[in-house]
Parts: sequence; structure tokens; C-alpha cells
Amino acid sequence: MSGVITILVVDDDQSIVELLRDFLVYENFKVITACDAVQAWAIFEQSSIHCIVLDIMMPGQNGLELCRRIRTESNVPILFLSARSDDVDKIRGLTLGGDDYIIKTASPGEIVARIKAVLRRSASPLQMEDRVLDFGPIKLNLSSREVAVDGKNVMLTPREYELLLLFLEHPKHVFTYEQILSKLWDGVGDKHTIRVHLGRLREKIESDPNHPQYLVNIWGVGYRFEGG
Repeated sequence: MSGVITILVVDDDQSIVELLRDFLVYENFKVITACDAVQAWAIFEQSSIHCIVLDIMMPGQNGLELCRRIRTESNVPILFLSARSDDVDKIRGLTLGGDDYIIKTASPGEIVARIKAVLRRSASPLQMEDRVLDFGPIKLNLSSREVAVDGKNVMLTPREYELLLLFLEHPKHVFTYEQILSKLWDGVGDKHTIRVHLGRLREKIESDPNHPQYLVNIWGVGYRFEGG
């Protein structure tokens, strides 16, 4: 990703906003801040945003509702920031289209590292090979990062795209949970994270997500793409 990268930080806790802004500016990011969902949406509509760090619990519209609204028109990377570590909030956030879920007790350095990781995955290489991975109804264009199912383009988040790309580049190969976390999440995460993202991906590429024919579960091991 070339040029200035703009991060939108949304949180009603001004101390957290200022701390993250200082760390991100030090890393040469441009930072725009918002204290609530209304202000964040206005900024998102008017600015070119490359990544959003989004608090879940805010007065008025919460972060989950804002994420749902953003996902109706954009696949910009979204990292949820929450004071709660329970799986329910994490699964809800990832299901709605979040690319990562970070607990506020994490150090600013770790948060910046997670932002950099999701930006690396979402960035299109400058000299990407003009190649299409074609598996009948499912086609993935590596240069444009576009995915089509049955001739219709589907919008994937950066995480979903990288997950699908991993499987399409290795059809019939069984990936364990640990291998998927290592390749796409830098080893940070758990089985819930993978299951939620795979569930979202199945909803977009499978005719019957409850009985998948492409992304199949290999019981007790992991997942495999039935193609090729």
C-alpha cells in the first residue's frame, strides 16, 4: 500500500484515543479520531480511510452497529477494541465483519502490530500477477482481488479474502487450525476466530452454508477446499 495510510480511531475514552494516536503517528500513519458512531460515520463517508480501530461499547450507536453499516458498502479492515474478553462479544464482532478483536489491556505496541498485520493482508501488491484462480462457479482474480460466485461479484473482507485465497491456492490440502492461525493471524487467535470467519465465508460462496460443498470440515483436524 503506497502513500499516506489513514487510520480512523473510534472510542469515547479520550485517553485511549490520544495514546493510540501518538503511537500510530510515530509509525507514520495519519490518524483521524472520533468519539462516537455518528461522528465516525460522517468521517468515513467524507474521507479515504484505510483501516478502522473501533470501540464496541460507546454511547448511542455501538461499534457493532456501526460495523454492520460500514459493511454494507465497504470492506475496509476493521479491528474491534473492547474492554471485554468473553467469546460472545468476540464472535459477534467477527460475525458482523470485523477483521480482528483486541482487548484494551493489550499494549499500544501490540495494537499497532495488529493494525500493520491486517493492512499487509489487505494491501494489493504493486506488481501482482494477472492471474485468475478458477474453480468453476468460484473465481478469484489476484490482480484486482475480486471474487465472483456464479458470475456475481461478492464483497469479502480482507480476512475472508486471504482465507479463501489460502484454500484456493492449495485445493484438497487439509489445513489445521494451528496452520491457519499461523499463516493468517500471526499465530494470535483461537478456533472460535477461524470458525466465525469460515462461517461468514461459507455464507458468501456456498449455495447451502449449512451443508458446504467447497469449504468442508475434516473432523478433528481442520478444513479443506474441495476443488481442482
